Amino acid sequence: MSAIEMSPATSAESYADLKLLIAGEWTPLGNRESEPVLNPATGECIGILPHASKADLDRALDAAEKAYPVWRNTSPQDRGKILKRAADLMRERAEHIARIATIEEGKTIHESRFELNFSADVIEWFAEEGRRAYGRVLPQRMPGVRMTVLKEPVGPVAAFAPWNFPIGNPCRKLGAALAAGCPCIIKPAEHTPATALEVARALVDAGLPKGVISMVFGVPSEVSTQLLASPIIRKLSFTGSTRVGKQLMKLAADGMKRTTLELGGHAPVLVFDDVDVDQVLDLSVVSKFRNAGQVCISPTR
Repeated sequence: MSAIEMSPATSAESYADLKLLIAGEWTPLGNRESEPVLNPATGECIGILPHASKADLDRALDAAEKAYPVWRNTSPQDRGKILKRAADLMRERAEHIARIATIEEGKTIHESRFELNFSADVIEWFAEEGRRAYGRVLPQRMPGVRMTVLKEPVGPVAAFAPWNFPIGNPCRKLGAALAAGCPCIIKPAEHTPATALEVARALVDAGLPKGVISMVFGVPSEVSTQLLASPIIRKLSFTGSTRVGKQLMKLAADGMKRTTLELGGHAPVLVFDDVDVDQVLDLSVVSKFRNAGQVCISPTR
């Protein structure tokens, strides 16, 4: 790619040096393929995002495979302590992370601050929920026979998150996987990489073992194809369009991988005869225009 001029004030003071997180190591651009990250309000280039190579993805897969036995055998209480520390670090860094989210995603700083606090709460909630992965004892017909159901980590997860909630989407995917004892390779949106990297940084700084999380970027179809073709990955988590969700489901089907897909919606507003019309309008306008309408459940009809 050709060199692109960046505003020193924007990139140096308010943005970040973009890297990959692979096998516990912050990996710089080097000779990798890359793409510019643009400020949606001005169109200026604010950063250069490195793309993960095939070798990088293989390293992330190998690290997840090696980290899995260690992380799954870490007690839910100890996993939860790390997640809670990460949530606290996010709150301590709230203004810094919120400013980055606003610069690269375009939402108001008020919305970014709200999203940050909500996302830290999500991480903390999963930290507690991991301690409640209870099993069951099933009644049997035969005397003297007991059948039990135990919940165990499924294995390394490949996760893909969109740009509309650059803090919240990675936190929901990482929080669920990590609390359950599963390493995670996550590819957030290339439009909003620095925000997701700050979430990863909080987890690493909180004491997450090496290799339990990798954060990569690149051409989405190439990254997803390589990750989901690997037998190391046992679970797919995706938020995005129905069209892409169908493609990922096909890739996951070859390896019989479990899938969780949060796809596009077409949300109606139902207005009945007995309502306060002014109140309906107030609620509907807020719901429609929150985050510039880029919410999965924004009213559309």
